[in-house]
Amino acid sequence: MSEGIVRDSLRTEGTLCRIWRRGEPACLLIQPVDARGGEETDREVERIAAGTDIPFLLAAFETEDWNRDLSPWPAAPVFGKEAFGGQAERTLSFVRGTLLPELRGRFGLTEDLPVILGGYSLAGLFALWSAWKTEDFSAVAAASPSVWFPGWIDLAEQTEPFARVVYLSLGDREERTKNHVMATVGDRIRALEKRVKSCPGTECVLEWNEGNHFKDPDRRCARAFCWCMQRLAEREEREE
Repeated sequence: MSEGIVRDSLRTEGTLCRIWRRGEPACLLIQPVDARGGEETDREVERIAAGTDIPFLLAAFETEDWNRDLSPWPAAPVFGKEAFGGQAERTLSFVRGTLLPELRGRFGLTEDLPVILGGYSLAGLFALWSAWKTEDFSAVAAASPSVWFPGWIDLAEQTEPFARVVYLSLGDREERTKNHVMATVGDRIRALEKRVKSCPGTECVLEWNEGNHFKDPDRRCARAFCWCMQRLAEREEREE
């Protein structure tokens, strides 16, 4: 681990949250992760630290059931046999009502410290959906998000995100799949970019990465968070 990064952890309401902190945080990064993703998140934090000199605290909380806990509403399986349980509302309530207050209290973080919610794949969709639901997040870092999810683009086009900084990315081979639902991901992320950029005062970028959905998730997440951190820092400078 890079010099200056301090590792910590906490468990609240039975959920394990791993923490990486560098300096006096200028922003708080929140990310849902799979319970098996510890080493991958370590690599992601190394890349964030290499990509920006902005001090941060990243809190990665484990999900018990990825498809259930991060999907905004129930949906039939699109690959394999596992359906989507539609419990994102419960997960968002945990983040807002339990995790954020716990982190602020434990690490002395102020209420106005910018919070960036981000993640990969279905966690990226959860971050986007949350940014449409609440004002708690200053930015959303959605790396290869599952915007193919049934019904999502309809919701996104009907309303605006509360977050005014939105990062989107996709692998350039992700839409080249025989799965007819997931093959819509390219058209839908382009439509989402257009929608977000139409919202007054909102910054948005769509970056294309080489490869399919499974290539370099730690690098893609790190780029997402770094871009959001830099945009927030620049917005703060302009407002001073």
